[in-house]
Amino acid sequence: MPENSDQPDPSVEAQRLAHIRVLNNKLPTKRLIAQGLARNEAGDILLCELTYKAAWDLPGGVVDPLESPATCVSREVHEELDLRIPAGDLLAVNWLPPYRGWDDALLCLYDLGTHPADIIDGAQLERREIRSLAWCPLEDLDDRVAAYTARMIRSVLGKAPGATAYLEDGLAR
Repeated sequence: MPENSDQPDPSVEAQRLAHIRVLNNKLPTKRLIAQGLARNEAGDILLCELTYKAAWDLPGGVVDPLESPATCVSREVHEELDLRIPAGDLLAVNWLPPYRGWDDALLCLYDLGTHPADIIDGAQLERREIRSLAWCPLEDLDDRVAAYTARMIRSVLGKAPGATAYLEDGLAR
């Protein structure tokens, strides 16, 4: 093989790929969730009443294999709410400990911007997953969402603009 070739040695490359396949099958995987924080002009938070959870939650969902978290949150908002809202800045990465039978996970929270309150009037809900949408004032969060979600939202709203927070169970580490 020429010294300056950009092509790897095929036998070395085959060994490298075989080793990666073994590691890929043995190393742990972690669930990745992408959600978005949308607000109205009054500062209320957009929440989804889900068909499969008692607590309300932020729009978003589980990231598909080979999908970026930012793409996921925009896709989920479109699929489940029929709203086209691009994912903005990454507000937080939140490590979630095991919860109600689920293993631990990472949650990427994106800024979905500030919108007129009536944006939800045009939403077409994916009825298998979403019962309804509502704007929730900050003072009512604890009555609507899981405790870790309320902690995460408050942590993000309390950080410096433009900064990305690293959280564990919704709290700054």
